[in-house]
Amino acid sequence: MWKCPKCGREFTRQDQQHYCGKPKTIDEYIDAQDAAVQPGLRRIREIIRAAIPDAEERMSWSMPTFWKGRNLIHFAASKKHLGLYPGGEATAVFAKELQGWDVSKGTVRFPWNRELPEELIRRIARWCCEKYQK
Repeated sequence: MWKCPKCGREFTRQDQQHYCGKPKTIDEYIDAQDAAVQPGLRRIREIIRAAIPDAEERMSWSMPTFWKGRNLIHFAASKKHLGLYPGGEATAVFAKELQGWDVSKGTVRFPWNRELPEELIRRIARWCCEKYQK
C-alpha cells in the first residue's frame, strides 16, 4: 500500500494520482493536475470563458464547469486526454465536425499530443449556452 503524504489516503499503486480533497475552484483543480497538463486545461478554460463570458465558473461532478442556470459544459484532465463534456445532444449536433476525435455520447477526448480545435470548442460552448441556459 502507498499512502499519500499530503492527505493520508492509501492506495494499492505507488504514487496513485488522486485529489487530496475535492477542489473547490477551477484554479484549485488545475493546480492539482500534473504540470504537463496544466497549460491545456488553462487553454480550454480560456476558450470556453471567451465563448460564453457571462457563464459562471464552478466545480460540478468534481469537474470544472461553466454554469448559467444549469450546467452548460464541463472539462477535465485524464491520463491521456483532455475531456470535454458538452452532453449527448451537442456531440450529435457536431458529429461531422468531431470526426477524427475520440467521441462517445456526451464526451469528446482531445489527446494531449494534439493541438486543441479551438474554434470548434468555441462553437460547441456557445451552442451549449444557447441550448441549455435557463
